[in-house]
Amino acid sequence: MKTYLKTFLISIALIGFTACNANSKKTNTDFAQVTAHKPSKQYIKVALLLDTSNSMDGLIDQAKAQLWDIVNELSYAKCGYNKPNLQIALYEYGNDRLNSDEGYIRQVLGFSEDLDEISKELFSLTTNGGEEYCGQVIQTSLNQLKWGDNPDDLKLIFIAGNEPFTQGKTNYKDASTNAKEKDVTINTIFCGDYRQGISTSWKDGASLTNGDYMAINQNNATVHIASPYDDEILILNQKLNKTYVIYGQAGRQKIALQAEQDTNAGLYSKANAVSRTVSKSSHLYKNKSWDLVDAEEEKDFNYDDIKESQLPEVLKGKSETQIKAYVAKKRIERENIQKQIQELNNKRKLYILDHKKENSNGLENAMTKAIKEQAKRKKYTWD
Repeated sequence: MKTYLKTFLISIALIGFTACNANSKKTNTDFAQVTAHKPSKQYIKVALLLDTSNSMDGLIDQAKAQLWDIVNELSYAKCGYNKPNLQIALYEYGNDRLNSDEGYIRQVLGFSEDLDEISKELFSLTTNGGEEYCGQVIQTSLNQLKWGDNPDDLKLIFIAGNEPFTQGKTNYKDASTNAKEKDVTINTIFCGDYRQGISTSWKDGASLTNGDYMAINQNNATVHIASPYDDEILILNQKLNKTYVIYGQAGRQKIALQAEQDTNAGLYSKANAVSRTVSKSSHLYKNKSWDLVDAEEEKDFNYDDIKESQLPEVLKGKSETQIKAYVAKKRIERENIQKQIQELNNKRKLYILDHKKENSNGLENAMTKAIKEQAKRKKYTWD
């Protein structure tokens, strides 16, 4: 039920959504006063519930291969003048290696904005036979995660698999009732025949919270379309990586993780590596916990909190003024590189559109369509 991984991918895509209900009540003047030059406080919160029992290797590969394309599509979402933040949580279920007393369920990652960490966990998932309890894993995610009570947040669960939705002690209908109380929408992805998914309650599992039911062929290979702009974008990715200024205990580990996920994306194709580079040029790719360029933009950041031993070699022994000047230079470099990547990607998107066959990537198309439809309820728009 590696379908779950796919779900994971999708999750990453949700990154670009944000709810606009509250903002839509404001006047244009209010909007300008409230949102101008201020970071968005709205979140897309997505819990990915992935089945890691046997039989879904093709689906997992599909999820890995399409992750960054989904993220990029959703990164264009807007709520009024704001671009929403993203938090993704990951669960696996249905794996014999997991604790049977807990329903063969494990929280792999709580709500996180770290796209590299999300990618890492996706690539680390492995499968093994087991029992798949959909109702219980949904309820577990509702209980354990901090969903919050902001009415402008878009809160979504994506669960994927191919066994009956009714298995386990927890009734999925009860879990759906609890989800509605938290304003969480459940979306289901059945790996197999559309009608079989309906007969095994996957469609009902989604409809109870006005979510979407999707059925996909998990064995379809992902179609990667190369473009004339790929090589130039990948060269810019190398330059982009050199703009990160590590700090703190996690700095070296995190920049190594960044390189590792670059490699993972490239293992599928050059086009996939390009898609990841485009994601890294968007507002969704944030690394404030280990990169000084991103960290400086946080209100509570203070250089006095950083010990000299936590700085990279190039900044050790420098004054705060010199450090700030160095970081400012790297910020300018990064913004220029990101701008170039986005400009090239605009040309790349047009090229791909001209060469892409309809419905070539089942998971990507199904997830993107479902999310956009639900986003309309909260007044989202796309650039």
